[in-house]
Amino acid sequence: MDKEFDEWNIQKKNLNSKFELFSNIREIWWCSLGLNIGVEIDGKNQNFERPVLILKVYNKNMILVAPLSTKFKDNPYYFPVKISENKTSYVILSQSRLVSSKRLVRKISRLNKKSFEKVINAFKNHI
Repeated sequence: MDKEFDEWNIQKKNLNSKFELFSNIREIWWCSLGLNIGVEIDGKNQNFERPVLILKVYNKNMILVAPLSTKFKDNPYYFPVKISENKTSYVILSQSRLVSSKRLVRKISRLNKKSFEKVINAFKNHI
């Protein structure tokens, strides 16, 4: 499958010129993860974005995120979380990464404390 890296490079230049957005742990955001190499998870649509869960905020510029998926895969790296009463998503622990807060596009919601603690424990076991 051919990837449109040139389109992503244009978008990346635009992201680099924007201001950092303030975020907190437990928040779920659309994030421009980009067009990546090999099995690294890609963003989708014109902003190359996908939802992410913020695992840690190091400072206003740097955050640790884990991408979310609505598709279940039967492996220990897909951790289920209830996003709403009738929606389950999966935190992809194996694809967690450090990103610039400039990649954040818009806030979706916030995970409750109990679910977040379960995610963090799964993440600690993963690493």
